[in-house]
Amino acid sequence: RFAVITTRKLGKAVTRNRCRRILRECFRLHQLEFKTPVELVLIARASIVGQSFATVERDYLRLLREAALVD
Repeated sequence: RFAVITTRKLGKAVTRNRCRRILRECFRLHQLEFKTPVELVLIARASIVGQSFATVERDYLRLLREAALVD
């Protein structure tokens, strides 16, 4: 299972929705790489605003490797 949380602190609805879409796409592309089934909750922080998909994806994968969720 997977959830994305965004707060109004990120900006207006367009900005929050873009953050959600980017994080959901990262999960969708890499969901089969998890070692075991996981329940994942991602909380979007202000640093994601304005970042490209490639940058967010790189950081997403790095954090999953640090947490030993993927190889």
